[in-house]
Formats: sequence, C-alpha cells, structure tokens
Amino acid sequence: MKVYDPPEATTFCGTAPRQKIFTVEHANRTLPLVSRIVHDMVRQFKRVCALEERCHIRRPSVSREHRAELRRRYGVELDRLRELSDELGAVGCQLKDWRTGLVNFPAIHRGRMIELCWRPGESRVTHWREVGAGVDGRKPLEAAAPEQPVIA
Repeated sequence: MKVYDPPEATTFCGTAPRQKIFTVEHANRTLPLVSRIVHDMVRQFKRVCALEERCHIRRPSVSREHRAELRRRYGVELDRLRELSDELGAVGCQLKDWRTGLVNFPAIHRGRMIELCWRPGESRVTHWREVGAGVDGRKPLEAAAPEQPVIA
C-alpha cells in the first residue's frame, strides 16, 4: 500500500512537480474519494455543456441581460469544474473521459510507465493500458499475456 515517487531521472519535465505513481492496492484505496469527485465532475461537465449550448443560441426574444446572466452562470459553473479537476489532480489521477468518468492512475511496471484504469460502476481497478493507448487499449489486469505487464 505504497505510493511511489519516480526517481528524478524519470520525471517528465525538469521543472514540473514529480508525478504520483500508484500501485493497484493504493489506487483501489483511493476509489471512495475518486468516485465521489468523478461523479461530481461528470455531472458538472453536463451542466457546463448545457450552459455553453444555451450561451451560443441567438434568439431575438432573449434580452441582452439574460444572455449576460447565462454567460456569468457559465463562468461560475466552469470554475467549479476546474476546481473539481484540480481536486482529482491532487489525488494524483486524471479523468480521461468526461462523459463516462474513465480515470487513469499512473503506475510503473518493469521500469516503464503504464496507466491503471477505472470507471464508475467498477468496484475496483481491474484494467490497465499502455500510456497513450486510448480507451480501446484497456486490458484486464489478470488476462495479460506473458509478454504484457502483469501488475502486482
């Protein structure tokens, strides 16, 4: 149940703070908090999208004051979404799909970066993927072929 910081040589940018690295166990222990944040983020994302759409609709019957209020509300809701994103980032993971709530946890296996994957509805982290592989690159932890990482 440890969170490992990668050695200085594996930081991604010389001036950036070091990235948290998760084990499967630690990722699973963060799920109660991550789940609540992600639930709020997905809901907030839908609010922001709906307000954004309303801000772009031009109707002659809508007053200038009403449009200004919509833009103000949009800004407030967008700020709230940024706060939630920062909160999730402070945990050390990243939301990859705003609509479904797919989250990646950085991990290291055999000296290389991978991502542990979780989405709402899953009771624990059960998948991983290569960095940059996309949603279709998700693979079950226990079904990894011998040449693929088996996360322990």
